[in-house]
Amino acid sequence: MAVYQATASAPVNIACIKYWGKRDTKLILPTNSSLSVTLDQDHLRSTTTSRADPSFTKDRLWLNGTEDEIKAGGRLATCISEMKRMRKEYEDQNPNEPKLSDFYVHICSRNNFPTAAGLASSASGFAALVSSLAALYKLPASPSKLSLIARQGSGSACRSLFGGFVAWEQGTSPDGSDSFAVEVAPREHWPDIHALICVVSDDKKGTSSTSGMQRTVETSALLQHRIKHVVPERMRAISEAIKARDFDAFARITMQDSNQFHAVALDTEPPIFYMNDVSRAIIALVVEYNRVSVEAGGKLKAAYTYDAGPNAVIYAPKENLREIVEMIVKYFPQADPFKDPFGLFGAAGVTEGGVIPGFNTAVAKQFEVGAVKNLIHTRVGDGPRVLGAEEALLGAEGFPKSIS
Repeated sequence: MAVYQATASAPVNIACIKYWGKRDTKLILPTNSSLSVTLDQDHLRSTTTSRADPSFTKDRLWLNGTEDEIKAGGRLATCISEMKRMRKEYEDQNPNEPKLSDFYVHICSRNNFPTAAGLASSASGFAALVSSLAALYKLPASPSKLSLIARQGSGSACRSLFGGFVAWEQGTSPDGSDSFAVEVAPREHWPDIHALICVVSDDKKGTSSTSGMQRTVETSALLQHRIKHVVPERMRAISEAIKARDFDAFARITMQDSNQFHAVALDTEPPIFYMNDVSRAIIALVVEYNRVSVEAGGKLKAAYTYDAGPNAVIYAPKENLREIVEMIVKYFPQADPFKDPFGLFGAAGVTEGGVIPGFNTAVAKQFEVGAVKNLIHTRVGDGPRVLGAEEALLGAEGFPKSIS
């Protein structure tokens, strides 16, 4: 009997121009456009296997080993039904194809990083879901078209349908047909962009993005100014900076937009605090690191950005990563040795860390071991990958391998 199954992985993306606020909560239509960097799946990814079978009695999904309820009318159900609708259209045009749209599906997904810890797990998760179903259903759909569906699962998921540098166009149509992701530049255009993720907390957030952003839309006057007067120009300017590989401009805009995003969170009633003392100390270190460079006649060497959580993402050209890692390790000693995927430090590894000459060490205090729980060094990466059968997460009977 034929087995109808496909496995795909999708990347994490971290926004430089932030998405915060919906004009339509059901279709997940944003109040402003946004732009992100896709990170390398060799370090951060969601992997999803989807299987359609006439013996299945309902749609089921397992995430990181635990079954999740697929609520009627919820985001998961919406994405699955939209993908089945596209498959039905394909079957109508290709009558000899098996009627997979009539079958229930079993879906198994796994992240290789903490879920809901500020590392955009919902983005990579829904992108992997849509990508695996597209492969299962053999849909001839473009990444932009698939992003329309991924967006209805998690807004930022639409940006994880591409590699490199990606814009999510807010669109104006009430039905959301023009609110999708587009590639600004592929990974190969600027492969030198690396990222150091400082995992400050791997706990679940106190205020979820979904509830937080709607409170901001309802109560923040600053958000309305941001939507109308700030974001359109920043989208234009950062796109130009990426195309010109101008890190100085890219860094300045990225940090400005992170600051303003957290300002609108603070301007919300009641205020939302996503950053903590550790987050703010990392900002102080990056600011001082850049000050030394600029005062010596150079340009910005690093850019911090924070999503809806305390974790820092520091973007920088690869040549600066050794200095940045040493600086972070000096102020935030690590319990475990730094995983050095790009061989910056050789066999000796990172010892006590250090700072560059001229650095004012008083800008932040040294924290206890564990204040930054983990450091992840990655880089700009590619879009979703269709994987081989050997990487499937479902066993022979269509259940997660760990319980099948």
